[in-house]
Amino acid sequence: MSQESDPIEALVAALLKELGEEPGRDGLQRTPGRVARAYRFLTGGYGQDPAEILNRAMFEVSYNEMVIIKGIDFYSMCEHHLLPFFGRAHVAYVPDGRVVGLSKVARVVEVFSRRLQVQERLTTQVALTIEEVLRPKGIGVVVEATHLCMKMRGVEQQNASTVTSSMLGEFESDPKTRAEFIDLIRQPKPSFA
Repeated sequence: MSQESDPIEALVAALLKELGEEPGRDGLQRTPGRVARAYRFLTGGYGQDPAEILNRAMFEVSYNEMVIIKGIDFYSMCEHHLLPFFGRAHVAYVPDGRVVGLSKVARVVEVFSRRLQVQERLTTQVALTIEEVLRPKGIGVVVEATHLCMKMRGVEQQNASTVTSSMLGEFESDPKTRAEFIDLIRQPKPSFA
């Protein structure tokens, strides 16, 4: 019984041929299938609902101080060149009677990063989704990333990185809240972590 091939495989084979390669040669015979599986994995966020992820782990808690999940590693694909960009997201919110399981915040970052993206949109989508579902007093998201489209082609800047932010509610209106968030994400990771 033969397994049906992914339509991406034929596209990859055609791309290899267009680049001057022979898709049937020894080292490339299985490349179209590998690339198809990789792209399906790297864009798996399209089939996931981030709001549903958050809704499954919300809890009523009387806590009104800042909650920060910092150093969330992510990998994404630039929608302009289909090259990777990767880095860390830092997410903070001030609860208004409800908190969410910490791992769910990281999952929201993962869902949006597993789509063809630009960093600016990724940052905003994470903030707006958490705001919409959790309805905190405020939310701040900072994303720091390295873009291979800037390192491998074009300007070839090896040391450039990009930082984006989205500040909503108290993080936007209260400079002290915003400053506390920025200060806390700049602090080094504790040695026990």
